Amino acid sequence: MIDQLSRIKAEIADSFDEELEMQMEEDRFDDLVAEGMSEEAEPTLERKVYFRELFRLQHELVRLQDWVQHKKLKVVVLFEGRDSAGKGGAIKRVTQRLNPRVCRTVALPAPTERERNQWYFQRYVPHLPTAGEMVLFDRSWYNRAGVERVMGFCTPDELEEFFRSVPEFERMLVRSGIVLIKYWFSITDEEQEFRFKMRIHDPLKQWKLSPMDMESRVHWEEYTKAKEEMLERTHIEEAPWWVVQAVDKKRARLNCIAHLLAQIPYEDVPKPSIELPERVRHDDYTRAPVPAEMYVPEVY
Repeated sequence: MIDQLSRIKAEIADSFDEELEMQMEEDRFDDLVAEGMSEEAEPTLERKVYFRELFRLQHELVRLQDWVQHKKLKVVVLFEGRDSAGKGGAIKRVTQRLNPRVCRTVALPAPTERERNQWYFQRYVPHLPTAGEMVLFDRSWYNRAGVERVMGFCTPDELEEFFRSVPEFERMLVRSGIVLIKYWFSITDEEQEFRFKMRIHDPLKQWKLSPMDMESRVHWEEYTKAKEEMLERTHIEEAPWWVVQAVDKKRARLNCIAHLLAQIPYEDVPKPSIELPERVRHDDYTRAPVPAEMYVPEVY
């Protein structure tokens, strides 16, 4: 019995280690890069407090997931914000303990030539949820109001048509039964500079940098103006915008998850008791040996 309890504790600890590894990877180069920055960082949450609240909220996310399945809800959550604002980190914490068949992430690449000539929203529609699903968009149709606008990938007429169409498109989604929640992750100019420098110095994060990221630094004010107009013209009663203060990544994640949980009333789902069936053994079966050359070498 004691051995079994020890194994259970070890299994739980192992599941928590996944989050710890992610956080350690994120913190790894912070101090190194901070040495070259003039301003001191704002104090963040203690790691113990952060993990305690994160695991509590992730437990609630599992309850929400069960409720979405049970009630056949359709949930769409948009994550928008500047490059390096922390959208991806927040999405990882939302989905980390959830069933990928119920809650999935959509992060579309640049549109193909065919997609550029479609109705603008057409490439997003196939990714919308059916009953019992949650879909998280890591950037969404709001690319047109941000990157495409600032970088000149759409015409002024296309932008204006987007602003005319998107409120009606989102109202149509809501009328169809979709719960639509929109988050904008907000960071300062100084914080984005810090995070970009951190990626430059960290070989494990350099893949996150793209030429478009570099250009976003040059066009900071244009992105600000674009964001302000986007929020003003697409903040509708049926699908309002929610701004997440994201300079402190830990607080941003916890605040976003707590807010998301508050948007969808949920309860415990009745579940039948589960009993592990007895293992069936057959006297006429002998397990065949696995050839030694098929085993992965045990380096560790």
